[in-house]
Amino acid sequence: MKIFFKFGLPWVCSLVFVFYLGLELGDNKKQDRPLTNTTNIRSNEPHATFPPEQEDSISQQKIPQNPPSNQPKSAEYNLNEPALPPNLKRIMEGGDMIERMGAYLDAVRAMDKGNVLDVISAFEALPKGYGRHLEMKLLMRGWAAIDPEAALAYADQSLDPKSERRFGISEVLAGWANQDPEGAIQWAQANNSSDKPEDNPLLLGVIKGLAEKNLDAANKVLRDLPKGSARWQASTFLAQKYSEMGLAKAIEWANQFPKEDERMRETILGQMGARLARQDIAGTAQWVESMKGDKASLRVMDNLLNQWVSKDANSAAKWLNELPDEDKRSYGMKQLTSRWSLTDPIATAEWLNSFPPSPQMDPVVNEFVNRISTRDPEGAAGWAMSILDPKIKEKAIKKAVAAWIRTDPEKAKSWKQANFPDLK
Repeated sequence: MKIFFKFGLPWVCSLVFVFYLGLELGDNKKQDRPLTNTTNIRSNEPHATFPPEQEDSISQQKIPQNPPSNQPKSAEYNLNEPALPPNLKRIMEGGDMIERMGAYLDAVRAMDKGNVLDVISAFEALPKGYGRHLEMKLLMRGWAAIDPEAALAYADQSLDPKSERRFGISEVLAGWANQDPEGAIQWAQANNSSDKPEDNPLLLGVIKGLAEKNLDAANKVLRDLPKGSARWQASTFLAQKYSEMGLAKAIEWANQFPKEDERMRETILGQMGARLARQDIAGTAQWVESMKGDKASLRVMDNLLNQWVSKDANSAAKWLNELPDEDKRSYGMKQLTSRWSLTDPIATAEWLNSFPPSPQMDPVVNEFVNRISTRDPEGAAGWAMSILDPKIKEKAIKKAVAAWIRTDPEKAKSWKQANFPDLK
């Protein structure tokens, strides 16, 4: 018993004292810990919160308006949100891409005016640049459904101007146009700061959004655009969308494409032809037959033959043989020869041999000579001799002989002396 009072009792008292002291210190630490708002994760900023009076507050950022009366009024956000939910914490702490995207998608789906800043903070945790474009698209589209003008202000002020800003603004406008086309169009028209006021790049985002729900409405906006880069980009985009609608719908759109800009029409219809040829070669060939012989029809034919030769060059040759338009046929034969001779020069030569020499065949044979000169200069020289036009013939022979001299100079000079002694 004496031993207990001498050693045990002091030991028990010490334990009780240490336990009590730990409780007191733990309470003090909890009380002294500063309250921070984890919705701001940008470590390079001097403050970790988003106070309403701070200059870079999202709700205060604006894209300059023109005219001033159209100044947007961003939504009021609750800037004192609690700590980030677990799914967003996972994003900031890292993890594999699938987990990160899953958590981010959950956050975007649940986004509203009360937690927009949480999603923005999660997005800003990602490295800037093209690597986060998918996450940016999700944020911009989701935010556009809540407050498009605030989203546009953020995109203009906070996204990287080299790799993100243009894409972000376009996605906000696309999302806005999905729900309120007139509002999106009015905003784009009022806020165009392009050097050429008539060329409004902002309308491209509107057209993209409209096309997701109403392709014809998007096409109507396109038709009202003046000449310029915006019209070019929008036309390229709609050509792709209409080609996805099937052959008939795509051709209907292409046939109605404005003709006042011949170069643009040639380019856009050529793009359409390339896409349709990958889907339906026979249908695209019928379209070429029905088109007038302008530059656009020839560009479509180029892209058709490019697809056709790689799959069945003999069928393409047969189609050209029966083409009623002589100008189209001559042009098509030259293009077919140019492509086919690279993969099967023997079959190409057999096909060309089925046509007698004629002024119409001269450009076709000359193209064949150009293609085979480096591989078979002697054969190329023989084909060049069948050309009727003197100027075309001399040019073709020069090319063939020049290639021949590099491989067998004695034989080439002997052939030249016997067949074309006046060649310089």
